[in-house]
Amino acid sequence: MDEIAWQRGHRYLTLVYQIDADCRRLLWIGQERKVKALLRFFRWLGKDRSRELRYICSDMWKPYLKVIAKKAGHAIHVLDRFHIMANLSKAIDQVRAEEARQLKREGYEPVLTNSRWLLLKRHLSGVLSDISGNKVSANRRLVKGRAVGRRLV
Repeated sequence: MDEIAWQRGHRYLTLVYQIDADCRRLLWIGQERKVKALLRFFRWLGKDRSRELRYICSDMWKPYLKVIAKKAGHAIHVLDRFHIMANLSKAIDQVRAEEARQLKREGYEPVLTNSRWLLLKRHLSGVLSDISGNKVSANRRLVKGRAVGRRLV
């Protein structure tokens, strides 16, 4: 389930695809990107076929999440990688800023200042060597959070 902009001014269509091992097709198009549009899809699909759904993939738009939980809560809900990584990126940046302020208060050099892109890279070795080279504890929340985030990818 996803949406696509089709006109200027935040005008969207709700799209539902069927993606199986042997079939990939656009299954349904709904006007607007609203709860009612997705509810219409489930009405069109019917209760019996909705119960047969095993997996659903969508972005993290809250109205989609609520409708999917209500109408197909039994299915495994897969969130798209783009939105997960975007949220992880924001969290890393927030923790980096907090940690940089804390390190400054503790009297360390500002090793985390201007390191945002380094931290968002796939490989963490540069960050770890920089932190250990400056005798800052590698047990910081930032390093732990980035290591966990790396396992998600």
